[in-house]
Amino acid sequence: MPDVKEFATGAKPTWCPGCGNYGMWEALKRALAQLGWDKREFAVVWGIGCHGNGADFLDVQGMHALHGRALPPATALRLTRPDLHVIVEMGDGDGYGLGMGHFIHTLRRNPDLTVIAHNNQIYGLTAGQASPTTDHLTRTVSTPTGVLEEPVNPIGLALAEGTTFIARGFAGDIPHLTQLYVQALSHKGLALVDVFQPCVSWNHHNTLQWFRERVYKLEDTDWDSTNRVAAFELSLSTFHDLTCSPETCRVPIGVYYSESGVPTYEDGVAASQQPGWKRAEEPQDVSGIAASLG
Repeated sequence: MPDVKEFATGAKPTWCPGCGNYGMWEALKRALAQLGWDKREFAVVWGIGCHGNGADFLDVQGMHALHGRALPPATALRLTRPDLHVIVEMGDGDGYGLGMGHFIHTLRRNPDLTVIAHNNQIYGLTAGQASPTTDHLTRTVSTPTGVLEEPVNPIGLALAEGTTFIARGFAGDIPHLTQLYVQALSHKGLALVDVFQPCVSWNHHNTLQWFRERVYKLEDTDWDSTNRVAAFELSLSTFHDLTCSPETCRVPIGVYYSESGVPTYEDGVAASQQPGWKRAEEPQDVSGIAASLG
């Protein structure tokens, strides 16, 4: 069984002191060690944003994608290398903003991916603009009079499009988040873990303390994670007033919905049974083809 330290590069993280990314980084390392995965068994695809700096600190194979474009290459990697577990790390502005089209269609396909969303409800890397998940009426550098739109509901979208594992975590509770990751990584099909990841530099409303006073764990209740309709209704409870108190504002974390036995996208793609890298075992002379195109 690998040690947690084996998944760290040794480079000193450059996130702001107190950033929620530290908790998410630690939880993922712990989950990988708990699962006992060898580094050759999985790969990570990062989007662009503060979360993407994790590529420097997590000692695994993988790649950076373009801003908002982590899901397409991750899906392609999964199809061409079905022997690999594929993890996607994306931000709320990255994956729910620029990449919203990719997000919706990936949910529809149900590829066997684990998607981890760093949801700090702000654009952190580019200095505090409102993101798709910023709370209504929040004032930011790009919305000085307050955000007019209602925030995107990623949990509700995932439920509407048939995602087979949906969870929400909190970066301030590393043991709980670790177990959510273990469940998501063990799930066959698309697993979405949306993580509230406080940004200490630009989001001074949804702080670490704000969440600590409001989160509660679904497993501590009589929650039924097989009830999709109830899960959708629960997803609406994440919308709250900026001035709501801890008594009136409760934020559920844990597994919202889980369904097993659903065919994955790879199951329906015959080519995934014989990926290109296996078909081209011997070097091929393509000079004749190249000459014919000249």
